[in-house]
Amino acid sequence: MSVPDSAERAFGVHDAFERDGDAFVVTTTAFDGRVTASEASDWANRYTVTVRAPMLSAVTVEEVGPDLESGWFDTFERRLEDAPGAVRDRVELAAFDLQQDGSDAVVTFGFEWGNADRAPDIAKALAEYVEGTYMEGIVPGFDYREPVDSMLSAGSLDDGAGGTPL
Repeated sequence: MSVPDSAERAFGVHDAFERDGDAFVVTTTAFDGRVTASEASDWANRYTVTVRAPMLSAVTVEEVGPDLESGWFDTFERRLEDAPGAVRDRVELAAFDLQQDGSDAVVTFGFEWGNADRAPDIAKALAEYVEGTYMEGIVPGFDYREPVDSMLSAGSLDDGAGGTPL
């Protein structure tokens, strides 16, 4: 797959992405987020944002029951449906999918956008929304492994500014 020149340029200069073959890796999240781009028409490119996040049972020290895991996954999916609302632009998703792949939840968003310079910010917002939504869905009462353990620790640090921790 050939990356359109406009996407190559826009993602290449954006500080939240690094090139990895035909994809651009999101560097601002703890999860594996990748963006691919292809030509959709003479005025727009098609972008696919894929984020791999661990299933709840993959990051807990204790065993997670199947009903809890299923409920967590369903809730995660319902919350992710609101992802376009986290973007400053009016983005209509051409695709949205959440699948379990072994011990990972794999989220895929697809959208078309005519302004290649704006597309990296949209893709970044979608990937970061996945991570934030994931963290909102963390179930209390479990001990967590990486990367969730350090994410929880970072979210609960008291920086002296007041407010409540994560």
